[in-house]
Amino acid sequence: MSAPSPDFRPDIEGLRALAVAGVVAFHFGLTALPGGFAGVDIFFVISGYLITRHLTTEISVTGRLDLLRFYARRARRLLPAALFVIAATLAAGAVILSPEEQALYSKGAMWASAYIINLWLIRWSFDYFANDAANNPFIHYWSLSVEEQFYLAWPALLMLAAWLKPGKRTIVLAIGISGLVSFAVCAWLTTVSQPWAFYFSPLRAWEFAAGGLASMAPARLLQKRPRLALAFSLAGLALIAFAYLTFSEEAPFPGFLALVPVAGTVLLLLAGAAGARSGLSAFLALPPLQRVGKLSYSLYLWHWPVIVYAGMLVEELTLVQRLACLGLTLALSALSYHFIENPIRRNGWLMANAARALVPALLLTGTGVAAAYGNAALAVRHQNPEQREIAASAAEPATARAKACVEGYDTVTPKPCVFGDGRRMIALFGDSHADHWSTPLIEAGKKNGYRVETWLKSSCRPSRFSYFVTKLNRDYRECDQWREQAIKEIIAAKPSLVVISELALTSSRKMAAGKGQPDTPDATWRAGLRSTLVSLSKAGLKIAFIRDVPFNDENIDTCVSRALWRDKAPSLCDQTRADAANDKMAAVEREIVTSVPNASYVDLTDRFCNATTCHVFIDGKLAFRDQHHLATPFAESLEPEVEKRVISKVGR
Repeated sequence: MSAPSPDFRPDIEGLRALAVAGVVAFHFGLTALPGGFAGVDIFFVISGYLITRHLTTEISVTGRLDLLRFYARRARRLLPAALFVIAATLAAGAVILSPEEQALYSKGAMWASAYIINLWLIRWSFDYFANDAANNPFIHYWSLSVEEQFYLAWPALLMLAAWLKPGKRTIVLAIGISGLVSFAVCAWLTTVSQPWAFYFSPLRAWEFAAGGLASMAPARLLQKRPRLALAFSLAGLALIAFAYLTFSEEAPFPGFLALVPVAGTVLLLLAGAAGARSGLSAFLALPPLQRVGKLSYSLYLWHWPVIVYAGMLVEELTLVQRLACLGLTLALSALSYHFIENPIRRNGWLMANAARALVPALLLTGTGVAAAYGNAALAVRHQNPEQREIAASAAEPATARAKACVEGYDTVTPKPCVFGDGRRMIALFGDSHADHWSTPLIEAGKKNGYRVETWLKSSCRPSRFSYFVTKLNRDYRECDQWREQAIKEIIAAKPSLVVISELALTSSRKMAAGKGQPDTPDATWRAGLRSTLVSLSKAGLKIAFIRDVPFNDENIDTCVSRALWRDKAPSLCDQTRADAANDKMAAVEREIVTSVPNASYVDLTDRFCNATTCHVFIDGKLAFRDQHHLATPFAESLEPEVEKRVISKVGR
């Protein structure tokens, strides 16, 4: 075994261990550490510290940067293991995932191979019907993409500062200004558009900058003040512990909250620079932490696909099964560290000059992108006709959504759409759970001489109450404004019938289960529903309120596709009525609706459920596109029922 570099910092290796331990604990479901995801921020600060220290030293000694040599080291260190894990994850997915999933996640592998998956995830996060990120085995590559993008931009910033005015002060000023600007925009966007603040590398640059500034602090200040070094290390560890123990994924993160783990890491790095025996540096240098720190990169690469695939194979992982996954992660990490990561990083031939590392790196990256792209195309070819039909059913939007008539989260002014040219009008009012009824309602309306006008907005219930939405990570203020204007417009339009539907309160509670989101009290919901209905009723309008569809435990298109891929029956995905149908809440809802003059309650649950079971594959059709939205081809088949049970409420 080669001796460690004289610049080696055991405390930094220990910090890496703390960082990866937090991330793995969080992803493996250790509820005692709900903020373990902040370990990524520790990695960012460490990277900023080490890279800035290395680059500024080279600039001060040589007056320039050998960028090719710098990127060659990065490529040897990071690329081989990352691409190997991507290839292994794709191979395992060929067995575990349905062809449609393989095609989708292969695109993730393609962006991950090119180190730009963070940009793909920004777009993904704004897609209302995107697959749950928890099922994406490559999502954790976002942080590696952010780091690689930092490695591209940071040397240029430091060289520019040195060129403008040689000296340490100019570099410190450049890092400080860029960090402040990055943090200010990040803090603002965290409350406005969190995905941008979370995934976009320029808005995470302030964390790297914090590490960079720490690397330029004079170590002698703490070397002569051991008590201050101890205070720094204790405070740093306390801040990281506080983040791990109290943060949650529903918190407005990164923003101001990210200052906690970032500041904690900076304090520990400063204390560690004072000497290996100062403060808690000796603790961080303990052999177990050193071993985990050495494996931290491989652990980070392997842990996520292991736990994701395990969760797909076993519905509810027990503690023993999670520990087994941890054992598998450690074993895979040790193998890739000893046989891929370390040998390639220290290969003498590759280290001889930059070109020997960079040319293979470019070829490997291109191969990874091409292989992932090819795998996506190949996976689709493996679909049989039934699986293709399922994929097409899940992808087909409802009639209103297909015409861009479901307004986005930021809209506050309604923009109704008109379908048909009948003299009489039916208004469709609600969220995406009203939208999926647009397909049969529009057709039934046309047959009976009605045009349908839609007032639809994503995640915006017609019931008058304010509530928290995950996509915005805050209360949905835009919905409150939009709803009031929509009610006024519907009343002014004087439709023959107002058709309303919305996500059931019990369904939204299931979606939020375990996430610590603010709950809506039953009384608030009841009052809000009644208020909307009364306003429409007092205006002399007739109302048909359609009961929400059953809520399923998982995305049904995925479940059915996997079942068929494994030669099992789609009925494997059926749900018990007690879990899926929300009968008790529906009874309360019915009572509220029928107590309002001119309002009727339309219950189509018998098309999905018998007395004990709710089915997901009905009359040879996929009933749901995900957990709780109707698949459009199945919705089309409900047109006779909608005509019979909804249009009849007009009272010709």
